[in-house]
Amino acid sequence: MEKKEIKSLTLPELQEEMAQLGEKSFRASQMYEWMHRKLARDYEEMSNIPAAMKAKCGERYRYTALKIAAVQESAVDGTKKFLFALSDGNVVESVWMRYKHGNSVCISSQVGCRMGCRFCASTLDGLVRNLTPAEMLDQIYAITLETKERVSNVVVMGSGEPLDNYDNLLRFITLLSDENGLHISQRNITVSTCGIVPMMRRLADEKLQITLALSLHAATDEKRRELMPIANQYTLAELMACCAYYFEQTGRRITFEYSLVRHVNDSGKDAQMLASLIRGLNCHVNLIPVNPVKERNYVQSERHSVEAFAALLQKKGINVTVRREMGRDIDGACGQLRRRFLAEMKEG
Repeated sequence: MEKKEIKSLTLPELQEEMAQLGEKSFRASQMYEWMHRKLARDYEEMSNIPAAMKAKCGERYRYTALKIAAVQESAVDGTKKFLFALSDGNVVESVWMRYKHGNSVCISSQVGCRMGCRFCASTLDGLVRNLTPAEMLDQIYAITLETKERVSNVVVMGSGEPLDNYDNLLRFITLLSDENGLHISQRNITVSTCGIVPMMRRLADEKLQITLALSLHAATDEKRRELMPIANQYTLAELMACCAYYFEQTGRRITFEYSLVRHVNDSGKDAQMLASLIRGLNCHVNLIPVNPVKERNYVQSERHSVEAFAALLQKKGINVTVRREMGRDIDGACGQLRRRFLAEMKEG
């Protein structure tokens, strides 16, 4: 029988488990604090837990503590990209970014991805497996320990499609925002999706206070289908209706992620169509100069095109920002570091 993953248990679940082991309820609270506040890397670090109880837990539960396989640090802005080794030999990556308002970590939700977005390196080798809640959490915990700085914002926008790992994502959010753990406010958690409409509606019904970021990248169905295979399943009309529903249920405005690709989706006409598409929605547009991926032939838009695109949206009364480029000198695009690592492993 496969061991339960102890770091993926909520505090009430852990109390129940400890009761079954014949331990007192306060032991569960102590252990939960060690795992989610003190960020202990194993049972042995838990100095006020009896040895016999640690031994029982070691036999019965799996304890997730990711190992850092590689770190790249940007000489430009101090951004750090981490490659983590999982217990089964797979690797995932996360990015730590320092901003004026605090430190952000972008984590992965899957090993690989099956969504096939054309400008993303994560999806080139397909989906290997989902990450567990503990594996998602521990990317943040390991980075906090390594940098010795608190993380105040978390973005689930690394490798993988979070809504394709829905139940684990929800449990991760519960644990991350729990007042007995790191207690990161849901308002400081962003979940990115390529647009799986039924799962977006399901998420809306949870009435969480997280930010939902939709990877849009085009203002017509035809163009979006070229860039994102998911667009063959759900039209922009369905997506916009879903976004309106999300706001209605949660009161949280949607963020539209729009990667600007030179001569593909960055013209004045594209900006006009985008403004028409999202008119009336409570939203924010995040323009992203695309990170070049060597396996694809997409080229980043020129600076003047990016500025003109943003200006046109602003003129139409749309809230827009251009994402500051972080870590361009360290395999910045999602999935690049993992792919390079796996290629080197094969060659080695």
